[in-house]
Amino acid sequence: MSLTTFPAEGRNAAAPTNSLTTKVTMPALAGMKREGKPITALTAYDYATSRLVDEAGIDMILVGDSLAMVVLGHDNTLAVTVDEMLHHTRAVRRAVRRALVVADMPFGSYHGTISEGVANAVRFVKEAGAEAVKIEGPRVELVRALTEAEIPVVGHLGLTPQSVHRMGGYKVQAKTAEAALQLRADAVALAEAGAGAIVLEGVPREVAADITAELAIPTIGIGAGPECDGQILVLHDMLNMTFAPHAKFVRQYADMAAVMRDAVEHYREDVERRAFPSDAESYHLPAAMRAAVTASDR
Repeated sequence: MSLTTFPAEGRNAAAPTNSLTTKVTMPALAGMKREGKPITALTAYDYATSRLVDEAGIDMILVGDSLAMVVLGHDNTLAVTVDEMLHHTRAVRRAVRRALVVADMPFGSYHGTISEGVANAVRFVKEAGAEAVKIEGPRVELVRALTEAEIPVVGHLGLTPQSVHRMGGYKVQAKTAEAALQLRADAVALAEAGAGAIVLEGVPREVAADITAELAIPTIGIGAGPECDGQILVLHDMLNMTFAPHAKFVRQYADMAAVMRDAVEHYREDVERRAFPSDAESYHLPAAMRAAVTASDR
């Protein structure tokens, strides 16, 4: 695999070379597919969570436009802007040392001319430090132009959330033979245009397995079955930090909403009964000064 060792923080010496200390690159993902090693991916949107995800050894971090919903409180992904995505991508980039950082290009940032799409993608790489961008749909010419501009691309097919109005909601795609064949053709076309990986979302397991076997580049599944070369989830979904019903494919690995709510309630109770802060959690004057201050108050 094309893994590049990165320098230890604050030193010029190289970090020890192993699977959790080598920088993941787009060619590395292709190498993982060839070796049959599953690719792990999660979304993240800020410094703290990105650092924890990176330290846990996740291979790819997607600064997803899902932040519109799980961070900013919108009803769908369409409202988030380029500037908001750049802001969050910068925060993630500061935290991550190992994982491949991929930035979602938001709705409207690549739906005009090819040159406009390339210009916006350049901003994510140049201004925010993204190592790849993700775009939705079979935009073959745009992928080709981005590849020629030296910008790695992750495609996204199947249930594409930016197309929610056209699809009439978040519905499983490629459920007919005709649609499945078209999806495979679109995936092949994206790969031939230069995409380095393709996210397959909300498609039948059998369709995703067929596409995965067809392509030389990795597929990253979300609601697409276990045969994909990798899997991705929205971090807030797997930690139960959203306020909506979970999709069928979401496995909850922790209930951080309950943990955080419990901690905040305990804090409130401690303040209300004057149990926080304690004397040990308070600062004190030196004894001599304390005596002088006490004497001056008399």
